Amino acid sequence: MAELLEDGDIYFLYRPRVEEEHVDSLEEVQRLLVVLHPWHGRHLRLLIIGRKRLPDIDEHDRFWAFVDEVVDRPEQLHEAVQARAYRTRTRDRRRQPPARPVAEGAYVIARHDDHTHLAYELELPLRPGEAQHELSIEPEASYIVTVKNPRAPSPPGVGLGRSRKVKLPAALQQKFHGRRFAPLDPPGFLDHPGTELVLIGAAHDASQELRVDLDAEVDRAERSTVFGDLRISRRDRPVAPLFEGRWA
Repeated sequence: MAELLEDGDIYFLYRPRVEEEHVDSLEEVQRLLVVLHPWHGRHLRLLIIGRKRLPDIDEHDRFWAFVDEVVDRPEQLHEAVQARAYRTRTRDRRRQPPARPVAEGAYVIARHDDHTHLAYELELPLRPGEAQHELSIEPEASYIVTVKNPRAPSPPGVGLGRSRKVKLPAALQQKFHGRRFAPLDPPGFLDHPGTELVLIGAAHDASQELRVDLDAEVDRAERSTVFGDLRISRRDRPVAPLFEGRWA
């Protein structure tokens, strides 16, 4: 049986490309965002998934991700999910629409043998559709998650630039023992912007694999929604992806 290290609310959002007011496919998505809000902790973490979708479970994909922001209050995430205006070299103004909620539920971080898992189960949408399918957001899934040693070199063109590299507290840095990767144990690694992760598709039935009652976790998550918890307004963004599974 896996040992539970952390649990909380999980929210998935996608940000359309610049000037793409209506999204019809993954090609028109710029980024997949994941927000983790622990139930026993004061921080909210915003993660960016490198491939714009989650790793495929059956293919055991390995995808890079990183912690983009860590905040104490939901309203501090507004800038990260709100619409943005750009001025080009020709001084034309271009607009990037706000990030759109596409799924929400409950998550756990668990220690399993010598590695750690990030697992979740969705509460919404009730019936995942084309948007969740293209973003590889399963109704329930488990991923092996490891933390990259910020002092270890990265392959050319991979990972964050030097200016965004995280400087971890000594206690966390020692967890690597000189290795390139370490388990996400403790989850406090996620409280530091610039922390880089690798997610590996592991299992569809996370509850059975880890012997964690994700149904009970979702029951607890029902008290929160992406709109109430993150202070996101429904007025300026479509809700079809979250409630109906359709791109919008």
